[in-house]
Amino acid sequence: MRFLRWFRAIPLAAVALTLAASLLLSASPVSLVREWMCPLDHVDQIQESSARHGVDPYLVCAVIRCESGWDESATSSAGAVGLMQVMPSTAETLVSMGYVDGSAYSPSNLSDPATNIEFGCAYLGYLQSHLTSEDEIIAAYNAGLTKVLEWTESGTDVSSSIDYPETATYLERVKAAEALYRRCYPDGLVVA
Repeated sequence: MRFLRWFRAIPLAAVALTLAASLLLSASPVSLVREWMCPLDHVDQIQESSARHGVDPYLVCAVIRCESGWDESATSSAGAVGLMQVMPSTAETLVSMGYVDGSAYSPSNLSDPATNIEFGCAYLGYLQSHLTSEDEIIAAYNAGLTKVLEWTESGTDVSSSIDYPETATYLERVKAAEALYRRCYPDGLVVA
């Protein structure tokens, strides 16, 4: 009989805790909720680089959140570096193709936030010039342009043709983060 009481009490406690957390968040100043749910840093660089490369700044913030969680010193086991997890070889290619001024932004300095954001935005801009939808751009940022072109060659929507589970999950995470940034910063990326 005691088990049955606990069995009912646990879900009720979970509901009460969720309700209390929701009330606390709704009573909190908007800036606290923004900082917790939608961290934002390097706003000037994001706006400058995204404008230079014709990329949506909300998308840039979403990619940063999903790639590094805003950790400037993040590195991956594959060798990607910084906020936007840029591969050094990708950075060098972007310089050689003229997408980034190598004298202003060195591919060897990807741990610098401004440099990393510049290369990340340039890569998003490059992908944007070769693809037709934001979903394709996001998927290509994770899986590569060649793979996305392969997935979409039959004319199907990329989200239904991705055969990498990691990329499918990444696409959904970035889209959700972008929507969240749009809700948290409806008037543009401005730190209060």
